[in-house]
Amino acid sequence: MSAAPAGPTTDPALTGFLRALAARDASINTIRAYTTAVGAYLDWLAEHGVDWHRPARLDLRAYLARLGSTGSRTTVAQRLAAIRSFHRWAAREDLAPGDPWGAIATPRLPRRLPRVLEADQIDRLLAAVDAGLASAANRVGPAGTLAVALALRDRALVETAYAAGLRISELAAADFGSLDERHGEIRVMGKGRKERIGLLGGPALAALAAYLDEARPVLLARRTPGEVQPSEIFLNHRGGPLGVRGLRFRLDRMCRAAGLPEGVSPHTLRHSFATHLLDGGADLRVVQELLGHENLATTQIYTHVSPGRLRDAYRGAHPRARRRVDPVVGSGS
Repeated sequence: MSAAPAGPTTDPALTGFLRALAARDASINTIRAYTTAVGAYLDWLAEHGVDWHRPARLDLRAYLARLGSTGSRTTVAQRLAAIRSFHRWAAREDLAPGDPWGAIATPRLPRRLPRVLEADQIDRLLAAVDAGLASAANRVGPAGTLAVALALRDRALVETAYAAGLRISELAAADFGSLDERHGEIRVMGKGRKERIGLLGGPALAALAAYLDEARPVLLARRTPGEVQPSEIFLNHRGGPLGVRGLRFRLDRMCRAAGLPEGVSPHTLRHSFATHLLDGGADLRVVQELLGHENLATTQIYTHVSPGRLRDAYRGAHPRARRRVDPVVGSGS
């Protein structure tokens, strides 16, 4: 093993890598996770007298074994992704010759199919929101007014998220400047600060119009006097922006009210959006553009359909799939 380099607390490489992540508008959570993963990796190499610029294959296998003994397969895969990203950055900056992990066989997670709601389950979700609206309309006084406003907002949330396939962070950040009701469009800033246009159908536009005309002014009036008026479209019960946590909480409540399976999340609506478009005959590249995926391979996961869906498609399309045939009777001898 080579002489020990400076530890990650003094080596400027980690600081430079994190600064590069921030310059690419990586999220706070991503930067925090990469700091932990790469910092622990550099610490381990330094403690074992290994120069991170040129670690030997034996050293990397030893570290891989350590990771495997202390974390799940998912954790190991996530940490290795961060470490390899660090090495690729170092190679681009001419700090190291390349990614030494490229020659190491690392465990790969099986690609899971995304959870998707059927179209009738989307209808059930919206029906649950409408039931809440009907119940709120029967209440009197300020409490009833607030309940109606929140129900109208919740319907607009679900319709917008499903119509445009938005991420929860994009939904929370959507403001008036991003909404074009005339053309049925909403502009959002996705991953990597990449802007894209989401499309809104008639139901989503109607739900948004009802919320903006009847409900948002009610919520806006509840903010603290003197507080800056928010530009975000969706507000909480105090008249402030409805954040990611609030969105998750509201959708969880709606899903439970609709009797949907456990584990349905805001991202499930995005998965359902993509799957239903493809089921309806949309071109894969169109779906890629609407989702804001940089690589087509990311979108292709939605082409992996369930065996039940395959059977239904086969029975509905194949000319002999449903034809009944009488048993063949042997002629005897």
